Amino acid sequence: WEEQLREFEQTHPFVVRQAQDNTYGMLLYSKLELLDPQIKFLVQDDIPSIHAQIKLPSGMEVGLHCLHPRPPFPTEDEQSTERDAELLIVGREIKGKETPVIVLGDLNDVAWSHTNYHFQDISGLLDPRIGRGFYNTFHAKYPFIRFPLDHFFHSNHFRLIGFRRLSYFGSDHFPVLIAFSYEPDAQHQQKELTADESQQAEAQEKIEEAA
Repeated sequence: WEEQLREFEQTHPFVVRQAQDNTYGMLLYSKLELLDPQIKFLVQDDIPSIHAQIKLPSGMEVGLHCLHPRPPFPTEDEQSTERDAELLIVGREIKGKETPVIVLGDLNDVAWSHTNYHFQDISGLLDPRIGRGFYNTFHAKYPFIRFPLDHFFHSNHFRLIGFRRLSYFGSDHFPVLIAFSYEPDAQHQQKELTADESQQAEAQEKIEEAA
């Protein structure tokens, strides 16, 4: 699948690769320059995540975190500790930062889960789907059993232009097209969420359990 995507390099020259045989490999293609790209294994040594700074044409840098934690399926993990911990580690890392940031990926969790709400409280990031729809992305082959497992969170430096699910193309996930505008003035119109002490403690407990 890595070879099949190489044609994107003609239009998206900035690439981060972590191909793996366990279906958790990641490829990131960008038209914009990626500064200090890093591949990290935050919780499990076979589950990568990609972290970088996107350099906008204006020179502004946007933090980018791409995640794909392992789901808590009976055939894999018996509980969601590792999945939840990976998301909460990133949420805690970006908490309180004043610079723009984006977190995205197949999180193998539904939009209404406790962990997703907890992540938003910890990180302060916004979910652009709220008030617009679920945008179910999995399973693409079964129309009566679909869930919103692919997520995009952003800081309040951005304004949403468009959000839509694209057509089936052969994967078990639908692709998603999201358009945003970097507008620092939008911060005053979009209130960030905050976590209380009990939520902070719960996040720490999850992270320690997965360590």
